[in-house]
Amino acid sequence: MKRVHLLLCLVVFALALAGCSGGSVERSPGTVLLAVSSFDGLPSTVSVASGPYTITTVNLRNIVKDPSGTSSDLQAIQLRAYEVTFTRRDTGTRVPPPIVQSIFGLVPAGGTLTLNNLQILTSDQLLNLPLADLGTTGVDRETGSRVVVLNVSMRFFGRTLSGTEIASDPVAFTIEAIP
Repeated sequence: MKRVHLLLCLVVFALALAGCSGGSVERSPGTVLLAVSSFDGLPSTVSVASGPYTITTVNLRNIVKDPSGTSSDLQAIQLRAYEVTFTRRDTGTRVPPPIVQSIFGLVPAGGTLTLNNLQILTSDQLLNLPLADLGTTGVDRETGSRVVVLNVSMRFFGRTLSGTEIASDPVAFTIEAIP
């Protein structure tokens, strides 16, 4: 009976130790970073009468955090989506809705990937306030201005082939929308 009791106490103790160690394990921050290394063909002024608008090329880079170490195909990043958000640079407060688009591509570990013609203003943005005001009345009714100045922020999301979720830091630029 004492052996059964001792064995049961040892099992409970082992389970308690296993349960405690799970809460103190630090998650690995990952071994690669996703970065926007460059883009080209960015419109600086857009007319709301035209569109949609795109960026001609965006170059993404998979940066291995320890370049002196070995890399693996499991560090390749499978792209999933990109997001474009807007803030006002002028005195207005109304902004177009964000864009979230699915995207696919594979950025190899330590390598690059070029994406072509990514939309930054779709009909959803052009047909909503404040840009819709420019198209119908020629002015932003909130500010009375014939120009809406937008700060545009873009980021990319993916996952390494080993399963680590990855997001790029946002890149930002400014566009002026006119009637």
